[in-house]
Amino acid sequence: MLLAPNGSGNYSPKSHPECFARSVAAERGWQKDKRVLYIPVVLVISFLLGYLGVGIFGSPDLLVAGILFGGSIFVFVMYLLLTRITRLVKEHEQLEAKMKTAEESARAKNFFLSGISHEMRTPMNVMIGLNDLALKDPGLAPETRDRLEKLGGSAQLLLGLINNVIDMNSIGSNEFVTRSEEFSLPHTVSQLNAVAGAMCAEKSLTYRCTVAEGTGGSYKGDEKRIQQILMNLLSNAVKYTNAPGEVELSVSSDCGDMRVEVLTFTVRDTGVGIDPDFLPRIFEVFTREDGGSTASQGGSGIGLAVTKNITEMLGGTITAESEKNKGSVFTVTLPVTRVRNEAAPEVSLEGRRILIAEDVAENAEIVADLLELEGAESEHAEKGRIAAEMFKSSRPGYYDAVLMDLRMPEMDGLAAAREIRASASSDAAAIPIIALTANALESDIRDTRAAGMNTHLPKPVDADKLYSTLKAAIGRRESERRS
Repeated sequence: MLLAPNGSGNYSPKSHPECFARSVAAERGWQKDKRVLYIPVVLVISFLLGYLGVGIFGSPDLLVAGILFGGSIFVFVMYLLLTRITRLVKEHEQLEAKMKTAEESARAKNFFLSGISHEMRTPMNVMIGLNDLALKDPGLAPETRDRLEKLGGSAQLLLGLINNVIDMNSIGSNEFVTRSEEFSLPHTVSQLNAVAGAMCAEKSLTYRCTVAEGTGGSYKGDEKRIQQILMNLLSNAVKYTNAPGEVELSVSSDCGDMRVEVLTFTVRDTGVGIDPDFLPRIFEVFTREDGGSTASQGGSGIGLAVTKNITEMLGGTITAESEKNKGSVFTVTLPVTRVRNEAAPEVSLEGRRILIAEDVAENAEIVADLLELEGAESEHAEKGRIAAEMFKSSRPGYYDAVLMDLRMPEMDGLAAAREIRASASSDAAAIPIIALTANALESDIRDTRAAGMNTHLPKPVDADKLYSTLKAAIGRRESERRS
């Protein structure tokens, strides 16, 4: 279901005709208003006729003749000025109408992408979730495990393409927003290593990761975007490297002062390399190197463009070096803030009770099964209204966290979160509410925060990210209680 600009949930095709009608109305309005220019024309003609009349029928009077002649010149100049002013104002009004048309068109496109993103992510959440659950079965036959891993890898590549398209739209429409949140660099690198290592193993490539001494610890920055940048580069390195090749990620830091540091990430590969003539255009959108050893690799031509844009949005830089048939080196530098204080300790999910607000039964079952693997219990509410009522009727501390979908019937997740926060329960302000939704645009993330949710997790759900987010949120809550 696509959202309309009025939030009704049904996008109306009337928006574009309305935009066109506004432009046409502005044009017609000026066709009528330009009649004012007839007034100085009539005055000029009157002055000239009077001047001729005095010269032909009356006695010559230099004073009257001078007044009539001067007046006609004055009115003529006024006519030229009014014509110029009218044209400028008309152009301004038409430009304003076109700008409003473009803005409404951009909003319509944004709502369309939001809707289509949600519709695509919902079935992908089921596929990736079930695939993850199946891979956790220790009794899987090796052949079946291999097929599931390949299925999961392909699904992740498709998800990455969807994310790139959405990010490219967000950047182009100034909807892109960066966040600064505390994150553990070792944990971030560990997640990257798990994915990149699996991709390399599938192609019989050697994968290495080196982290310079003193680089570990906690930082403040946009962890999600940092992972996206590096995952795009690592995916490309694996895609364009054939066995027996190597892919390497190295991480180092340069301490500019006591708090601000610059993290340097370098992705090297021994792949097919990039032609010197194409290298200057490597970060342009919708460009791909044609022919040769790269032609069969495919690609959308937007991954590196998105990577460069995101890097610059974070205040960083990205460079590329390559030699044909010898490999490529991509270097990313990003400014971050070192966190000196100890973060709230993560807790175990064993015995925790999580309220899952989700209208799609399959999604709720997958999340419940993932939580069960960590020893957590869960309860399911298929509507936002039911979730709010279940929380309000429970005793304080009964639920340890709420996983909230956004699009649900009767009451959406945003309204449900607001109702929970506004309730009389002593737990209303402290309960962690985590958005777990296929709505992944930056505007969706801002909406979840405005509704009082603690953080935002996009679907398809990543099991490790789900666990770490819940543990950190519950840990902070308990730490605040003790303090």
